[in-house]
Amino acid sequence: MSDKIPEGNRSARERLAQQREREKGREKRRRTLIVASAVVGVLGLAAVVGLIAANAGKDDGGDSVSGPAVAPSGAIGEAALTLPVGAADAPSTLTIWEDFRCPVCAQFETAFRDTITELADDGQLRVEYHLATIIDGNLGGSGSLRAANAAACAQDVGKFAPYHDALFSNQPPEPDDAFAKNSRLIELAGEVEGLDTPGFRSCVEDGEHDSWVKKSDTA
Repeated sequence: MSDKIPEGNRSARERLAQQREREKGREKRRRTLIVASAVVGVLGLAAVVGLIAANAGKDDGGDSVSGPAVAPSGAIGEAALTLPVGAADAPSTLTIWEDFRCPVCAQFETAFRDTITELADDGQLRVEYHLATIIDGNLGGSGSLRAANAAACAQDVGKFAPYHDALFSNQPPEPDDAFAKNSRLIELAGEVEGLDTPGFRSCVEDGEHDSWVKKSDTA
């Protein structure tokens, strides 16, 4: 009797082995996404706690802003104070409170931005951003407010995520209130394709979303 395995059986076994390897790969990626989502959620909570602790017992010394709160396009949630990034039907949601002058927020972004972006792009994570002006209140100045308004202006034209990244990548030292200058915020819009437009400039210079930012900060 021949010990040779019929060619048809060998091909079937090889296909079965390949299928099992593909299934293992998919399962590994699924577990990685689940773990990454959990880690990001915990770290996001830590960042929020850090912001709350930094602001505890301190009054907001930023600019006084009056007038109706004009929410940026696409804002969601109660009073439209949330800026969403990612699929609405993503299985996990990460809520982040951020101040563009906050060094801890910048450290968080530097460490986990790529992971968050990957999960959001893969449809596994929806990120809901709330903008704050804590450093203005702690150190004085208006850079937190001005930067948040500019980010809301970017949201109006669907450019929040890349402009958000540009702001944190170019964050000045904490005592330096460089973001208080609208000219600097408009300059950084040049790093985002299609953002530096007359409409964006007008929105930034007029402080179109200032009252909305203040409402977000106190929510």
